[in-house]
Amino acid sequence: MPSLICLGEPMVEFNQTTPGEPNWLQGFGGDTSNAAIAAARQGASVGYLTALGEDPFGDLFIDLWRREGVDCSRVQRRSDGHTGAVFVTHDARGHHFSFMRKGSASSRFAASDLPRDYLAAADILQLSGISQAISDVARDACFAAIDVMKTAGKRVAYDTNLRLRLWSVEDARDVMHAAMKRVDIALPSLDDARVMTGLDEPDAIADFYLRLGPAIVALKMGKDGALVATPDQRRRLAGHTVEALDATGAGDTFDGAFLTRILAGDSPFDAARYANAAAALSTTGYGAVAPIPTRQRVESFLAGR
Repeated sequence: MPSLICLGEPMVEFNQTTPGEPNWLQGFGGDTSNAAIAAARQGASVGYLTALGEDPFGDLFIDLWRREGVDCSRVQRRSDGHTGAVFVTHDARGHHFSFMRKGSASSRFAASDLPRDYLAAADILQLSGISQAISDVARDACFAAIDVMKTAGKRVAYDTNLRLRLWSVEDARDVMHAAMKRVDIALPSLDDARVMTGLDEPDAIADFYLRLGPAIVALKMGKDGALVATPDQRRRLAGHTVEALDATGAGDTFDGAFLTRILAGDSPFDAARYANAAAALSTTGYGAVAPIPTRQRVESFLAGR
């Protein structure tokens, strides 16, 4: 059984490699799927839970996860929904997403579809705000999965990954804060957290999430690195200078790498040091999955080789 299970919405990705030109690189996206692949590339035993359409894009994901060593034996295939897709464009303001996800198979994955024995055998469950935002059915499935893990005495990690196209600020805040009260590891990004909490300073944001209940808060701050806090101590980790091309999936790479090192027995601070480097390296290519570094590359980077 996998030690880490990720739950959410995978999406076939079409990334515009030349701004303003009709050149698209087909790849794969979906925040928790990206995190699962990042974890697998760091050596974790990882599985994925979702539903895919009975379509060619769903077949592509099954092939991808098998190649990457992500267990997909419990992934559901459905005839009543399609596999979602995302188009990524770039301009001077950064990267932008356009989605084709309404009625997707993953949005129909319900609490009754959860393989509870599979979940309870894992050490950590990772999910996100997107996992809950895609439908009311998916929201409830995520809360049910959290309950399974907590009943089994296992840990849950939660990434805010706010997408205001999917729900209102008020709904997102209510659901995410309710989830954060029940999880062990908070993995918010700074931009999301500022919207969700109304706070600006990273230390105040870390304090806010610690008060909600998580024992570890790893606040991702993009090129400025990360702030990691526990009830007893905290550290800021500087960002890394790399030739960044595309930040798509960098936060997901951080999540997968961070949780891999937590499972390996690292302290939250050592895990974040490693994940910070992995996330930086993931920005040096186009797409969410292709540039995710392997463990060997991350270790070489940290060693200055």
